[in-house]
Amino acid sequence: MAVKIDGKMVSAQIKANLAERVAALKEQGVNPGLGTILVGSDAGSVKYVAGKHADCAEIGVNSIKKELPADATFEQIAEVVQELNADPACTGYIVQLPLPKGIDENAIIDLIDPKKDADGMHPYNLGELVLHARGEITTPLPCTPRGVIELLKAYDIDLDGKEVCVLGRGITIGRTIGLMLTRKAVNATVTLCHTGTKDVRKHMREADIIVAAMGSAGFVKPEDIKEGAVLVDVGVSRVFDEEVGRYRVKGDVDKACYEKALAYTPNPGGVGPMTRAMLLENVVEMAERQL
Repeated sequence: MAVKIDGKMVSAQIKANLAERVAALKEQGVNPGLGTILVGSDAGSVKYVAGKHADCAEIGVNSIKKELPADATFEQIAEVVQELNADPACTGYIVQLPLPKGIDENAIIDLIDPKKDADGMHPYNLGELVLHARGEITTPLPCTPRGVIELLKAYDIDLDGKEVCVLGRGITIGRTIGLMLTRKAVNATVTLCHTGTKDVRKHMREADIIVAAMGSAGFVKPEDIKEGAVLVDVGVSRVFDEEVGRYRVKGDVDKACYEKALAYTPNPGGVGPMTRAMLLENVVEMAERQL
């Protein structure tokens, strides 16, 4: 019977450990603080940011909230970014995406102080990840890929030498997780598949582990995986459920695959909680580097 990998349970354990580390930091005069920049009132973004600050309260990290109207200009957003760069109370922060249409998101991300990049997605930090494939990483790491690896580690799923098929080349997970999985400390072999990949299902059938991050509901079918594969479902799609008359979140992995798998992450409840936990991990680590 396949093992259900419980992201909620693992993230709770991580947060309990982080709470102890935050208390130790405060005893040494360091008060970690997470900042968020929210532009506009997109319902999903508002909910996501609120969840981050609830997490902060849970482990004792200070919250710094910056909110701007949906019609804020690039210059106004940039000004708030510079404020958090200069604020010693802010250990790390994120700019909640997406930003309103017309705002150059990459240009805003470029303005973040790399040492305060809580998402680990600043070009400098991604470059450090590329350059230090063999050595220790002392810069913030991308949250979702890190969460995936920590989740598998918590369930003693060995990645050393394993064939990993990654579905999707988005920067949040698809392109960045390959950088982390192929580091010598992890030592996996990665095949990155995307819309231009020929016979993507052949690659899936050969994989020990599939990381699905396409945003295509139920794309991975039982016939696409080998017996005993590990399935990590990161994809998110909103699909209308006619039986209940409302939209539901669906992952990229068809649930019929579970019977054939060695282990799987449910969606929701798998990788999502780990992404939030890794954001806190980055903030606490950045605070610890101040000692």
